[in-house]
Amino acid sequence: MSTLDASPAGRKRAATSDDKAERKDDALMVMSVEKAFRVLSAFGRQHPTLNLSQVASVTGMDLSAAQRFTHTLVKLGFLSKDSETKRFELTAKTLDLGYHFFRSSRLVDRAMPYLMHLSKETEETVNLTMLEDTEIIFVSRFLSRHVLNTDVIIGTRMPAYCTAPGIAMLSRLPEAEAMAIIDRSDLQPHTPSTTWQRESLVSKIREARAQGYATAFEEFYLGDASIAAPILDHRGRPEGAVNVAVSCSRYSREEVVTRYSSLIIATAHAISRV
Repeated sequence: MSTLDASPAGRKRAATSDDKAERKDDALMVMSVEKAFRVLSAFGRQHPTLNLSQVASVTGMDLSAAQRFTHTLVKLGFLSKDSETKRFELTAKTLDLGYHFFRSSRLVDRAMPYLMHLSKETEETVNLTMLEDTEIIFVSRFLSRHVLNTDVIIGTRMPAYCTAPGIAMLSRLPEAEAMAIIDRSDLQPHTPSTTWQRESLVSKIREARAQGYATAFEEFYLGDASIAAPILDHRGRPEGAVNVAVSCSRYSREEVVTRYSSLIIATAHAISRV
C-alpha cells in the first residue's frame, strides 16, 4: 500500500473487496458514476493536488481508468490540471453540490432560526451536524468571538464515537444499530481523554440516552468542550444534532452542563419533528 493510502480517510476512500462485491450485486448501480465520485473524493486537505498515478493509487483504479475519469472531470469543470506539473485539483464548481444541498435541505432550513437564537443567547459557537455512517458532518456553524479550533468548517467530518453530536445521535438509534456503527469505526485515542474502548462507549451512549444530551471534553481536539442534543425526525430517529462548543480554559465540565444542557435540549426539541 502506498503512503497515500495509509490514513484512515485514505483507507476508507480505497475500494475494498467487500465494497466491490456489494456493488457488483447491485444491478442498478452505475459503476462509472461511482468511480467518478471516487476520484473527486480522493482530493482533500491531506491531498489537495494529485498526479495521475496518485489518483490511481488512492482510488484503487488502474492508470488507464484514472486517466479517463480525470480527463472527463476536467472537461466537465470539476477538476483542473496544471499544464506544467500535470497535477490535478478540485475546482470551485465542486461547491455547486454543497450549495444545492443547503438550498434544498429541510433540516437546515428548519434549524436556522433556532440556531441563530441559540448563538445569540449563548454567544458561543453553535453547530448543526448530521450522521453519515461512522462520522458526523458539520452542515451549519455559527462562530463565537472566543477562539476555538479554526480547522472546523462546514463540511468537516469527525468520528462519531468521540464527539458529543455523534454520541447524541447514536444514543437515539436502537442499541444494536448504534454498536454496529461503533464496530465499523476506526477506534483510537485521539487525545488522552478520548473514550474509545467499546465497553466505555456502550456506557456513554446509554448515559446520553437517559439524560437527553451528550458531552465530549477534549476527546478529539485538546482544549475543546462540547455538549450536544439529538434532533429527531417524525419516526423518532436522529436526523441531526445541535451542539454548543466552548473552550475548556473558560468553563469546567460542570459549568458546561449547568449552563447549556437545558438550552440545547430545548433547541433540539424545537427543531425535531416528533
